[in-house]
Amino acid sequence: MSKNYFLAFILGAINYACAPNSDFDAPSSNCTDILVANTTFAEVKALYQGELLEIQEDNVLEGYVGSSDRKGNFFSVLYFQDSPVNPTEGFQVQIDVRDSYLQYPVGSKVFIKLKGLYLGESGGGLKLGGTFAGFGTTAVGRLPALKVPEHLFVSCNDLVEIEPTAVSIVALDEAMANTLVRLEDVEFSENEVGLTFSEKGEETERQLVDCFDDGLPLINSGFSDFQSEILPDGRGSITGILLQERDGFKLVIRDVTDIDFSEERCEALVTEFTSQQLMITELADPNNNSGARFVELYNAAAEDLNTNGWTLRRYTNANTEVSSIVDLTDQTIKANTAFVISPNAQVFESVYGFAPDLEVGTNSPADSNGDDTLVLVDPFGTIVDIFGVIGEDGTGTNHEFEDGRAVRNSDITKTNATYTFSEWQVFNDSGNAGTFNRPQMAPDDFTPGLRD
Repeated sequence: MSKNYFLAFILGAINYACAPNSDFDAPSSNCTDILVANTTFAEVKALYQGELLEIQEDNVLEGYVGSSDRKGNFFSVLYFQDSPVNPTEGFQVQIDVRDSYLQYPVGSKVFIKLKGLYLGESGGGLKLGGTFAGFGTTAVGRLPALKVPEHLFVSCNDLVEIEPTAVSIVALDEAMANTLVRLEDVEFSENEVGLTFSEKGEETERQLVDCFDDGLPLINSGFSDFQSEILPDGRGSITGILLQERDGFKLVIRDVTDIDFSEERCEALVTEFTSQQLMITELADPNNNSGARFVELYNAAAEDLNTNGWTLRRYTNANTEVSSIVDLTDQTIKANTAFVISPNAQVFESVYGFAPDLEVGTNSPADSNGDDTLVLVDPFGTIVDIFGVIGEDGTGTNHEFEDGRAVRNSDITKTNATYTFSEWQVFNDSGNAGTFNRPQMAPDDFTPGLRD
């Protein structure tokens, strides 16, 4: 795109003005039922060895059209992919045809006779087409209009729906180049909201961002029908052809109907954060009072943490499926402060002299009898901290705290998604596997709310 794209556009506009009638370069119908593909996208791309190549083999490539020049945001190019759903590769062919959407609408199956076409690299991606001489070099250019019917054929099959590949900005990869993709939960950057899609007569980039500030440029033609429309506010999905250029990925939409920004912007949305400093620091199964059990979490960070979306999960005995969950949504754990969870707030207060931060009920993660595994999961489904081993009954192991206590060493200030015994002191009624055979009595042997 960029300079070559608009040079091609201007030359095309001049040709259009000089044409004796509007049908001068419109391709005739090339509907066919007899062509059969005998090569793949990967095989064609493998032909390119760093230099412009004229294809000599009688090969036929098959694909499905994903782009449209109906609204003027694409010019003299067709983008097609190897499958209407879950494509593995895409390609582009340069053609000197205006209003190509009339002959090659989105969803049409096309066959391309490759013999006589040129394969080359331009702007960072491989292209098929004719040749273009300029600035002392020859590169892939638009295939002349009269040559298009010799190479590009439409199947007589009905149109099919091209299902865009749903992907996040950070997950984009080169296999998606030249195919139709859909990005969710994106918006235009705050400093561009209120601007037009493009400057008049100039290709313009507008920045898309997701709720984690990952960005992707949206390319808009200065000659498109929607050039002067205002960029939509809000957040949502956007569908377009993904381009891979030398300076990275970019997106091009076919029409403003490819954008659905009907949700609130990210600033109003983000209330969920992960952390490596919210950790499990004490587990209690008092030998003298099972009602005084608890779990202590600790925020070792210098900032308060909103725990929307966080969960504490229990795997009972050797279970590999979650047995119970504590939802920590709507809680805030202050900086350098403990947070105590109890299955019985009344008993807890009578034993320890103060109320727990959260009461969750019996058989919850806070009500373990000492041979279970407890896991802390952040809002994005990632295990950030763990006590025990999922699928292993704690009895007789170094993560058994039956009738006792497990307390995190005070020098541990970051989470660990793998249980590491050296980070803990574990007390129980057996003393197996390096633990202490020393049953613990409430309240004296426990320190809920204090990181010691």
